[in-house]
Amino acid sequence: MRRCLALLLLAPLAGCGLAADLTGAAAGIAAGTATGNPAAGFAIAVGTRAGVQAGLNWAVRVRARGEQDAVAEVIGSLAPGEVRAWRIEHDIPVGNEDGEVRLVREMVTPLATCREALFSISEGKWFVTTACRQEGRWKWAAAEPAVPRWGALQ
Repeated sequence: MRRCLALLLLAPLAGCGLAADLTGAAAGIAAGTATGNPAAGFAIAVGTRAGVQAGLNWAVRVRARGEQDAVAEVIGSLAPGEVRAWRIEHDIPVGNEDGEVRLVREMVTPLATCREALFSISEGKWFVTTACRQEGRWKWAAAEPAVPRWGALQ
C-alpha cells in the first residue's frame, strides 16, 4: 500500500505523458494486493489506464478545438491582406496562446465559402490553415497534421 501511495504522489511530477501509466499501475497494485488475485489486479490496471488515457485525450482535443476556433473566428473577420491578433485563454490558465493571423485568400464555391490564412503563435512560428463558414460561424477546416497517435498510418 505504501508503494501505491508513493506512485500516486509521484504522478504529478511525471506530467501528462505518464499519468495514465502510473495511475493504472497504482490501481492494479492496490487491487491485486487487496484481492490477492494478480489477474484482477492486472485487469483493473489495464482498465484504469485506458480510462485515464481516454480522459486525457479528450482534454487535449477540447483545448486544441478552442485554439482552432479562436484562430478561425479571427480569419472570418478579416479582409484579404489584413493582419490581426488572436488569443486563447483556457479555463485552466496553462498553455494560453496568442499570435497573428493574415488572410491570404477567399475561396467561394457553391458548396462552401472558405478562407486560407497564415497564422503565428507567440514563439514566432507561422502556419497555413483553412477556415470555412459553417452554420453561421467560421470553423477550422484544415486536416489534423500527422501526430504520433496515428501510428503506422502517418
